[in-house]
Amino acid sequence: MMTRSTAFQPVRPFRLAALALALTGGMTFLAPHAALAAGDAPADDGAVTWTVRTESNDLGADRTAYEYSINPGTTIEDGLVIANKGSEPLDLGVYAADGFTTDSGQLDLLPAGEDSVGIGVWTETGSERVTVDPGTTVTVPFTVSVPENATPGDYAGGIVTSLTQPSDEPGVNVDRRLGIRMSVRVSGELRPGLAVEDVQVSWNGGLNPFAGGDATVTYTLHNTGNVALSAQPSATVGGPFGWFAKAAGSIAEPPQLLPGETWHQTAIVPGVAPLVLLTATASVTPLMTDAAGSTTPLAPVATSGTGWAVPWTLLIVIVLIVVAAIVVPRLLRIRRARRQALEDARVADAVSRALEDAERPKETVAADS
Repeated sequence: MMTRSTAFQPVRPFRLAALALALTGGMTFLAPHAALAAGDAPADDGAVTWTVRTESNDLGADRTAYEYSINPGTTIEDGLVIANKGSEPLDLGVYAADGFTTDSGQLDLLPAGEDSVGIGVWTETGSERVTVDPGTTVTVPFTVSVPENATPGDYAGGIVTSLTQPSDEPGVNVDRRLGIRMSVRVSGELRPGLAVEDVQVSWNGGLNPFAGGDATVTYTLHNTGNVALSAQPSATVGGPFGWFAKAAGSIAEPPQLLPGETWHQTAIVPGVAPLVLLTATASVTPLMTDAAGSTTPLAPVATSGTGWAVPWTLLIVIVLIVVAAIVVPRLLRIRRARRQALEDARVADAVSRALEDAERPKETVAADS
């Protein structure tokens, strides 16, 4: 699961699909989801009859996204090319917005009504609306102006075109959006940082006390720096003092995390013995992409957590054995004591009767005399 940060939003080339935004009675919601396109690609929605692409200029040709390395206080001029593939004129809104990573690991843009703090604020289009006639293209110029006090690091967002149309349902308008990703790296001190937090491990062994079970390791990745980072994850689970440690199998790689974002990761380690107390170690190797697109691995980061792996069936058997070892001898002692008490009572009764029999003849003789 992803948590969006309100700090700067970083960067990586990528492609988003079409955005459909429904507006009902003043309430705004995404339907189904927002996405960007790269190059001259239309959205997946057949009702979207236009395409968007980057302008070919001194910044590059046939670019799949807008990617800039900018000094604070600098302004860059660029353009968005819109092509109308339909048979009707299009009246499109054009604007910029900050990006964030969704729970599915994709980059999305802030919905209408949420304030941007980075790219969405720094980017100004030549016009907020543009009309594109059928079969023609229009270039919308825009500028990206990074303020003097901008924090160094990575930011992500996009340029969006929007078409609002009435739907088949009365009183409901559908806002279809199509845009292109924008990545900005503000120069200055880059401080990459990725933390592994809240490591937990659980074990699900079965009834067989001598068989292993799957250990599930969960943890949170937190981008604590100012650079967008991806990561190569790994995890191990072992008993006390690292006994019988085993590594997780294939682990899904997390998405690239923007500064301030978090991602909840899960790893399964099969065949872990019931070692009572387990220690799980989650480790990641952060990967940083530079302005040229080269990826550099950073020093691995690891954090450990503990959990229980109790073989309950075996524990119950042991408890029963211990109880039997304590209770059975006690019961035997009680039984022997009762038998001894009965025997002592029988002997005492016999002695008492013998004494009575021994005294009875003397009394008879005395009476006769």
